[in-house]
Amino acid sequence: MPRFSVIVPVHKVQGYLHACLDSVLGQSYRDIEVIAVDDRSPDGCGAVLDAYAARDERVRVVRLPENVGLGRARNAGMEHATGDHLFFLDGDDTLTPGALRALADRLDETGDPDVLVFDYARTHWWGGTRRNVLARLLATEDVFTAAERPEILDLLMVVWNKVYRRDFVAREGFAFPPGYYEDTPWTFPVLLSAERIATLDRICVYYRQRRRGSILSTTSRRHFDVHEQYARVFRFVDARPALAHWRPFLHAKMGEHCLDILSKPDRLPPSDKGEFFRRTAEMFRAHRPEGDVPVPAELRVLEGSYAGYVLRQRAGRAGRELGRRARSAGTATAARYARVRPAFRRPLDPDLAVYSAFSHRGVLGDPAAVHRAARELAPHIRNVWVLADEEQAAGLDPDTEYVLPDSPGYRRVTERATYFVNNVNWSGALVKRPGSVHVHTHHGTPLKYLGADLLDRPGARLGFDVPQMLRRADRWDYSLVANRHSELVWERAYPCHFTSLRSGSPRNDVLVGASEERGRAVRARLGVPDGDTVVLYAPTRRDYRRGGLVERLDLARFAADLGEGRTLVVRLHPSLAAGPARGLGLSELHRRGVLVDATDEPEVQDVLLAADVLVTDYSSVMFDYALLDRPIVVYADDWDAFRASRGAYLDIVAEAPGHVARSPWELAWLFDSGTWRDEEAARLRSAFRRRFCEFDDGRAAERVVRTLMLGEPVPERPAGPARVPAQATGVDLLTPS
Repeated sequence: MPRFSVIVPVHKVQGYLHACLDSVLGQSYRDIEVIAVDDRSPDGCGAVLDAYAARDERVRVVRLPENVGLGRARNAGMEHATGDHLFFLDGDDTLTPGALRALADRLDETGDPDVLVFDYARTHWWGGTRRNVLARLLATEDVFTAAERPEILDLLMVVWNKVYRRDFVAREGFAFPPGYYEDTPWTFPVLLSAERIATLDRICVYYRQRRRGSILSTTSRRHFDVHEQYARVFRFVDARPALAHWRPFLHAKMGEHCLDILSKPDRLPPSDKGEFFRRTAEMFRAHRPEGDVPVPAELRVLEGSYAGYVLRQRAGRAGRELGRRARSAGTATAARYARVRPAFRRPLDPDLAVYSAFSHRGVLGDPAAVHRAARELAPHIRNVWVLADEEQAAGLDPDTEYVLPDSPGYRRVTERATYFVNNVNWSGALVKRPGSVHVHTHHGTPLKYLGADLLDRPGARLGFDVPQMLRRADRWDYSLVANRHSELVWERAYPCHFTSLRSGSPRNDVLVGASEERGRAVRARLGVPDGDTVVLYAPTRRDYRRGGLVERLDLARFAADLGEGRTLVVRLHPSLAAGPARGLGLSELHRRGVLVDATDEPEVQDVLLAADVLVTDYSSVMFDYALLDRPIVVYADDWDAFRASRGAYLDIVAEAPGHVARSPWELAWLFDSGTWRDEEAARLRSAFRRRFCEFDDGRAAERVVRTLMLGEPVPERPAGPARVPAQATGVDLLTPS
């Protein structure tokens, strides 16, 4: 029998579930069982739970046939619990290091009380951490009852800041009810019934404050559930005469709690607030204690009308409102309303789509692939591109319509378009209208930290406004993903309201089943001699160096080491393309024919098709290139510095798609010996493809158009692994030395 049964209800928390389970299973105290209850989660939580259960025998997965909500999911977990003590941990929260050991020691010290109450800290999405303001109440050595120390009931009435002796819970028949605020009719009865309560003055749980997606921050009539939850508490007390003296306390708590819900701007629909107040007032009168029990001054508003409550709220906000208005007055407010008003004069055009890529740099990437599919599958839709200037429009097909930013044409199409497709956030001036559909394609599978995960990386986010970026990301309706890894990362890095679409990467459709002819055409355009093996070197930028440029490799030496019959092609990261990198030798080496500079090639997929092997450091291009099932070499001579400065979602050295070189000499040896394409390289590449090319089947762009623009069912993917494209045309004739 384990010491703790850790019960984790799981529903739509896939972005946080790894961190939650790792925080439990990585504890030094191991005498536990983890009962993870999959509450019919529609995302990838089930697969995550299966993976943990497969590698750790302490994890047991309970699957519910239908979504029942947080409380009843906990009940389902309790049915399978065998531990001495129950610990309820929500799937988006985490244990602090050493928490279980500290709890076990305190339970031993206090003789296994009915309830052990411990401390927690709120961890905000922006990186801040705030301890429970009532932590002082936990600084006691005594074992007590709630009657002896009633202030314990002033702590946050939640289930997850306590552990419970399972025999005590079973004896009393405690269970969670359905609905919101299910902790209320659990916590009050438990604490009022406990004969022995102990405390631990230690933070054991990090309570995640999600920017979006928290149940209690969702605007809904479900918040009316709080009335029935308190009715359950009063029925519990009424059935136990010995607890009658708690009625005044519970009466006040109920009033405070309901008024707190009513005051929150994001809880109740505005049209329902009057009804909520009236129901609260009725309940407040119905459960008022007998006798001359004074009503606290702040609750007397419940003895009056809703109109009186509103007047009191307005009076209380008057000073703050005057200050806010003073700060917001002026041209900024006027400009905002000038932008908003025109956007609602005319209805949306259901047949208008607007595209942009890489901050309006051209018809490129995923948006371009979606655009091509839309022209074929939905010819009735008018497609308009936003391009930075006329230079970006040079060379476009005559029938490709475009507008320039901040032009009258731009304002007209963005005010009325139904579909917005972009791989970079739209500017803050663009107002998202109800009914419009914003599709965010991203730049590829993420290796390095992005979005909110940059908040604890001051070097990486220098000059980058994360809160502003998230406000713009709030406009996303759909986020395209190529694999489950990306899905988990985006939902954590961008805590916004959007739906992940397992579409695959539209820009990579050309890599799946690619023909030899296209690769040969690109090689010819680049000037690669017939029969040469193309070695593509694609480095990324560094955040620990101003400007992002780090000269990690002597390109002339590397080209010479490759020898005859091999052509070195270099493609710099777009952020380095206009900087000094090319002037420090790349352009001159290209001019002399030592290598080929393919940085200016518009589509990176064309360069990938031309390559026989990719050498990269930490560029996400490796995830795209893996689709071609051609060798990949990771050049990781500064991996520790890169990971420390930017942060990484996986250890690319330990989970590499091929062999890893730590120095120029190792890199040269890999090619000289032929190791770069041996059986081990193929094995590593195969595992990498299975994980990161999961949803790419060559129909990603079609899937986006059919599902999001035409409203058709999601096209099925073929069974089995992704198709392997044709190989590049180069043949390496060199014999390893």
